[in-house]
Amino acid sequence: MRKLESMEQFEELRENGKHIFLFSADWCPDCRFIEPFLPEVEAKFAEYEWVYVDRDQFIDLCIQQDVFGIPSFIAFHNGSELGRFVSKDRKTQEEIEQFILGLK
Repeated sequence: MRKLESMEQFEELRENGKHIFLFSADWCPDCRFIEPFLPEVEAKFAEYEWVYVDRDQFIDLCIQQDVFGIPSFIAFHNGSELGRFVSKDRKTQEEIEQFILGLK
């Protein structure tokens, strides 16, 4: 998973290709909970490029995208939002996979 480095990079990635943005933070226990199985989920859904967004580094982006809880996921394809799994709740591998399977 690549790490977001700038707002310009976010705009470029959002507009080009299929991406899932994971909004997270190092201090978040529910974010740490998903780490062990996340590589398996990434591999299962390799048609998406996965991008880690550090909530503390990109707080303005979180506000812009209405991400007020982490971990959260937003998927885009060529500039169109495909779906979002945004909440402050802990997420299971099954819940994350069901979200991705439901993307259009």
